[in-house]
Amino acid sequence: MSKLVRTILIPNSNKFLSKCCRLSFLVGGNNNHMLHPSIDSLKLIAQGIVAVAGAIFRNLAELEDHKESYISIYDQLDLSYQDPVIDSIKAALNRLSNSTNFLQFLGKHAMLLEDGLSDPAENNVDERYNFMSLLLNLVNTFLYMVNTYIIVPTADNYTMSLGAAATVCGIVIGAMPVAQVFSSVYFSSWSNRSYMQPLVFSSIILVVGNTLYALAYDLKSITVLLVGRLFCGLGSARAVNRRYITDCVPLRLRMQASAGFVSASALGMACGPALACVFQRNFKISFITFNEDTLPGWAMALAWLIFLVWLCICFKEPSSVIPSEAYTGKTAILILENGCTQPLLLSKDGKQECADQECDDDDNDDGGQSKRSRKPVNSIMLAYKLLTPSVKVQLFVYFMLKYAMEIVLAESSIITGYYFVWSTTNVAVFLACLGLTVLPVNIIVGNYLSNLFEERQLLLASEIMLCIGVIMSFHTLIPYSVPQYVCSALITFVSAEILEGVNLSLLSRVMSSRLSRGTFNGGLLSTEAGTIARVIADGTITLSGYLGESKLLNVTLLPSLFICVYAIIATCFTYNSLY
Repeated sequence: MSKLVRTILIPNSNKFLSKCCRLSFLVGGNNNHMLHPSIDSLKLIAQGIVAVAGAIFRNLAELEDHKESYISIYDQLDLSYQDPVIDSIKAALNRLSNSTNFLQFLGKHAMLLEDGLSDPAENNVDERYNFMSLLLNLVNTFLYMVNTYIIVPTADNYTMSLGAAATVCGIVIGAMPVAQVFSSVYFSSWSNRSYMQPLVFSSIILVVGNTLYALAYDLKSITVLLVGRLFCGLGSARAVNRRYITDCVPLRLRMQASAGFVSASALGMACGPALACVFQRNFKISFITFNEDTLPGWAMALAWLIFLVWLCICFKEPSSVIPSEAYTGKTAILILENGCTQPLLLSKDGKQECADQECDDDDNDDGGQSKRSRKPVNSIMLAYKLLTPSVKVQLFVYFMLKYAMEIVLAESSIITGYYFVWSTTNVAVFLACLGLTVLPVNIIVGNYLSNLFEERQLLLASEIMLCIGVIMSFHTLIPYSVPQYVCSALITFVSAEILEGVNLSLLSRVMSSRLSRGTFNGGLLSTEAGTIARVIADGTITLSGYLGESKLLNVTLLPSLFICVYAIIATCFTYNSLY
């Protein structure tokens, strides 16, 4: 080989390089901007050939001079250094081959959109990252989900003990997401300046809210009960938890942190009802009553107080919160930046739609437009303009699945008590078992189903299965039985879980990259859609209660069926744009 290099390549290298340089000079010498596009292409090709040829001949000459000091590549198979280009090629290959795994699939549940472009601020992320601070954010996520679902098995008994109807539990459960609709926005805006301050404020509000929830029993006040739940919703800091992962966790750890965020939420959802089984006690200290209705409030108030102390001791505020202007210096193709995926030939309507999304390429002011297109979205109107029809449909699908899940969970204690006379323990065990299906279902979908089928196929199939589960839940002429209720609830819940994972995965692809950061980011929009769905579902349960518990089941399922059918139709219309 070395002889071949000496006799053929090295002697001819100067001649070859001189010809390449001459070609590059002849093609690139003319600076006239009116050259034919093919001439510009030849110029780029010639320059590329010169660069490649120079690198080859330089390396061959170095090998020739130091041939004894190099070992064969076959003597060292384990390469410690991996070129970033190779990583990019592998990532592109995985996307082309529809390859995914459980960690990637689960991480997309957090709706932490990737920017897709290199960011100079990423170089400083390692300085802002602190493991204990990340852990505290995940614990905050876990405790909040426990706080949300810990009252579900006992909410109907609590409201009846205060003299209200059992169906008022819909308002009690729904008071928390009502407040969360507003708290998510101000916490997301607050996290632009600080992370520790909103977390401390959240913990204090949650201690107060859970204390009021527990004291309502002895005060005999349904108003205090609702105010306590509203305070709990005002303490929702999930927007801060997401922003911390986005802004302060290095890119190499962000997928693991996102998966941890989703896992903490799922675990909290399962542990909340399960803890209700532990609180089957009834005793009194002074004038304060501790029973199955009040113990969830006291336990969560204590948990948040301990968390607050831990937060003040161990949380490390990042050295600098990234200002919005840090993301305005990127340059890239505007269509890709704005997330406007379009065919080469646009119809008149398509051109107008792209223009509405600020995808126009202004040749005279490309730099200024590029900077504006990279600014984070801090206006709800601007965020709405960036939502394409496919994104709107996916947000509606997310609304639908959260509505169906909330109906199943929130009215479970009333339905099972009316038809099957289940105790609080039975309801808690049933809800905990439903919650425990979250991670196994995502493992199956992430590792297997998503590699066998396209995500849009799984989306449509899971929507149909959810619709079947809702239809099976109706009480018809035959007596309503435990197997019918359990099977229908399981099908509905599992289908909704599959649908949520696939839906958020598709959203992360079709949503504009401009929604990756800023106050009105993709995570906030999806959270608001799900929260509003829960509010409407809980309100539906309360309003349906005026017709009597015998009609509650069918009346609450009718809106679920209508919304589900509409979502299936909308998905079919936008099916070809979901990729």
